[in-house]
Amino acid sequence: MTALPVADRVTTRRSSRDLLRGERRAVVVVLLLQAAAAAAGLAAPRLLGAIVDDVLQGATVARIDRLALAIAVCTLVQGVLLRYGYLAGYRLGERAIARLREWFVRRTLDLPTAVVERAGTGDLANRSSVDVATVGTMVRDVVPIMLISSAQLLLLFGAVFLIHPMLGLVALAGLPSILAVTRWYLRRASPAYLAEGAASADLTESLTTTAEGARTVEALRLGDERITSGTDRVARQWATRRRTLGLRSVFYPVVEGSYGLPVAAVLLAGGVLARDGSVSIGDVVAAALLLQQAIEPLDRMLQFIEQAQRGVASYARVLGVGFGVPEQRGVAPVPGDERIVVRDARFAYTAGHDVLHGIDLDLRPGERLAIVGPSGAGKSTLARLLAGTEAPDTGSVTLGGVPVADIEPARRRQLIALVTQEHHVFIGTLRDNLSFAAPDATDGEMLSALVAVGADWYAALPDGLDTRLGEGARQLGPADAQQLALARIVLADPHTLILDEATAALDPTTARRTERSLAAVLGGRTVIAIAHRLNTARDADRVAVLADGRITELGTHDELVDAGGPYAALWRSWHG
Repeated sequence: MTALPVADRVTTRRSSRDLLRGERRAVVVVLLLQAAAAAAGLAAPRLLGAIVDDVLQGATVARIDRLALAIAVCTLVQGVLLRYGYLAGYRLGERAIARLREWFVRRTLDLPTAVVERAGTGDLANRSSVDVATVGTMVRDVVPIMLISSAQLLLLFGAVFLIHPMLGLVALAGLPSILAVTRWYLRRASPAYLAEGAASADLTESLTTTAEGARTVEALRLGDERITSGTDRVARQWATRRRTLGLRSVFYPVVEGSYGLPVAAVLLAGGVLARDGSVSIGDVVAAALLLQQAIEPLDRMLQFIEQAQRGVASYARVLGVGFGVPEQRGVAPVPGDERIVVRDARFAYTAGHDVLHGIDLDLRPGERLAIVGPSGAGKSTLARLLAGTEAPDTGSVTLGGVPVADIEPARRRQLIALVTQEHHVFIGTLRDNLSFAAPDATDGEMLSALVAVGADWYAALPDGLDTRLGEGARQLGPADAQQLALARIVLADPHTLILDEATAALDPTTARRTERSLAAVLGGRTVIAIAHRLNTARDADRVAVLADGRITELGTHDELVDAGGPYAALWRSWHG
């Protein structure tokens, strides 16, 4: 498997700014509300300090009551401002993450099939679930908290400086140790959390493939091998989690141990200054209370740094999905006609191990070509090149003079359709499953498409086209699901159809009937059929025999049988 890429730091920072660029007004509102809340919070320590000084000077009870009432009012105002500040922050985060989710879905759907297949389901599933959720938590919770806490800390320490500059300086006593351990942590956290995410994706991939292939594992007695493989991946994930846990076990104790230093330093320095008359006892009390009040936002910031690191690492993985989508440069080329031409096409999944060797092929519009050959000859790979799913390493595969792989994907799918043995029934109604191919199709057109491929089972559905299919509803067997896939192709109405053993899941009688139905419906279109059943080859206009990644024979059925070559041997074997 080839994992999807991960965005670098520059791209991640730039995308983070872009994510919030449309929310500048909301960001300003959040900051203003939180700054006002923090300012209201400054009043209580100052008023309490004033109470201390007034008591020492023999103030009346009425004055003390007025100051206490003022503290209560300021606390209430702070609570109201905090409430609306948090609300604005959460709304800001939800809007940003909604845009990110929409972007992620679009980019995922734009991924070339080859990229998805090489990455595997585990990596993509992990990014679409765990990583997106982690980024959502960061944008919704962490970013607002960091903004809020930063504003509060600036105001709180600024207030201490205003009481007396010396108190403000000694209030920074805990800062060197906090900055040092934070710097140490940040330098190591990002790669550690990226490694943890990759290990988690690898474990998900292993568990998914084992579960999906459970019957194969049981039939081939591969249980011990799969258990060993899963155990190794669990061990790797545990090792990466131990590394991140080790970072936290250093970071948090050092930070928490630094909290008491500023308060102690202010009390000591305040005592000296109060003895000299530079400040009052009330000022010292107010400064100490302000610093005590600063512990909470500082603690929140430092605690959320860990989540922020997880979020940044996940965000880099989410953005990496977009790197698998080829960029569209300028206007997408438009084919001049429907002629497909292959010239000296070579292709390798692994460098140095060619699967196809110098393929040359001309397909006339409306021609029906059958491609036959032994397993592993490269038939499916050639089908992928013809469909534009893969691009040749050297040589060319063109449609109307334009490289097939360069045609804009949505446009290419309208022109060329590839149907394989793999099929999928989406959760939803039968109408939903058919409308993917033609959103504007009428009920009559959908029913005609089902009839065209011999899907007579639809007549027994309790709610017709409104019958729900998929997990938790009516399950279609492999043959029915494949006919549903073929009905989508009828509705899509491409000018070129590539059938990569598309009827392999059907019994011979049903497959033959379906192929004949399709032949009648798709008459006049270019049809390329990868066939194991040689009856399909006999009905084709031409037959291409593929062996070891090369076309060894090309001609009509009768010509190849008369030639007495490999195809004639296959035909004799087919007929006993």
